[in-house]
Amino acid sequence: MFTNLLQLISRRRGTGYDRQFVQEVRVARARARNRKIDRLFVLGWILIFLKSAFVMWAVPHYHIPFNAMWVVIPTLIFAALCTVVYYGRR
Repeated sequence: MFTNLLQLISRRRGTGYDRQFVQEVRVARARARNRKIDRLFVLGWILIFLKSAFVMWAVPHYHIPFNAMWVVIPTLIFAALCTVVYYGRR
């Protein structure tokens, strides 16, 4: 910006450096998803559902004085948030 102002004041033509600065632009393709990470997400969801089923069974069976949903719902919300962030980042 200041160089252009100085060129305007001194009435000299520029060297053309600003026109030659960007010579080439390459756009890289998006990388394919990692299958191991996808399998890890599936395994994680299976474990979450098994944990949720166990908690839903264990709370009434052992007469624990709180609702099992206090454990299950936050687990599902945070797992869904992680999944949405991972798959939505493209």
